[in-house]
Amino acid sequence: MAVITFTSDYGLVDHRVASVKGKILSLNDEVKIIDISHQIQAYNLLQTAYIVRNSYSFFPKGTVHIISVDSFFTKDRKCILYQNDGHYFIAADNGLLSLIFYDIKPEAVYEITLNNRFDDEVSFTSTDIFAPVAVHLHNGGLPEVIGRKFKTPRQLSFPRPVYNESEKMIIGEIMYIDNFGNVVSNISKKFFEKNNIALENFIIKFRNLALSKIHNQYTDFVNDWTNEHEYHGKSAAIFNDAGLLELTIYKGNEHNGAKSLFGLQVGENIYIEFQ
Repeated sequence: MAVITFTSDYGLVDHRVASVKGKILSLNDEVKIIDISHQIQAYNLLQTAYIVRNSYSFFPKGTVHIISVDSFFTKDRKCILYQNDGHYFIAADNGLLSLIFYDIKPEAVYEITLNNRFDDEVSFTSTDIFAPVAVHLHNGGLPEVIGRKFKTPRQLSFPRPVYNESEKMIIGEIMYIDNFGNVVSNISKKFFEKNNIALENFIIKFRNLALSKIHNQYTDFVNDWTNEHEYHGKSAAIFNDAGLLELTIYKGNEHNGAKSLFGLQVGENIYIEFQ
């Protein structure tokens, strides 16, 4: 059974999350609403894209995803609907959906025209526009009823790694830091395969530190489980569950994880030099 997911930068203290859910349930009290996250940093589109991209595919086909990040209403900005991979995605036309699907062409894009005649009555995008659209789609309604095909949604550039073959170096950057303080780069395992780069004889350089091996998963770092505690606090590089190169501190957290101990921030470069 399809559901409606809800992602926002509203936090959990204020009334906004409850207001949107209440609006959805007032339109259809049988809808199942699943929260993806409401702890997105305010207006942070790249963080939102990473979270939604790596979670949406686990939901049933036909799921409707409300993404209320940088979504406050203005007459000068459209609200749009992406139809992709058997799912619907509702957001402001701020470039977010182009970041989620930076490598996948959407099946269809619609400008949401619902409530266009009543702009003066729209005070909160998520309750007045997103929620009714989501319920309409959840109920089996056609997207053409609430919108019209749209050919020019805003596009943002997703940060891409670069392989400098002459210098035998990959240059990437940090794109996400998770709840455990793990630092996620934009260098994917597929990038190595696409460029026929062997995973051997290299050094990953960041700040004043270096690593010479990438593990296939977090637990591969531990060679001796009888003395597992000895690995606590040690650094490692892994390919995470999204297939991206991640710098981690074993059993670290937001206070003593890779972000804190390495002093790394989103947007900083990571270099992989081959011998």
